[in-house]
Amino acid sequence: MSVSGLCQVCESRPAEEQCQNCGALVCTVHYNETKGLCTDCFAQADPSRQSDDVDITRL
Repeated sequence: MSVSGLCQVCESRPAEEQCQNCGALVCTVHYNETKGLCTDCFAQADPSRQSDDVDITRL
């Protein structure tokens, strides 16, 4: 997928992925590849997780 611009979560890294739920363009740090979700949508899907606390290396 070709996306351009900055991550809509951190606004500092290049966006490389698009959330399958909300369509946000996000960097790889703020994207769960397994679920296809940005960290915000992932946190909403599992309210016990906060988007700022998501460690995608453990997902």
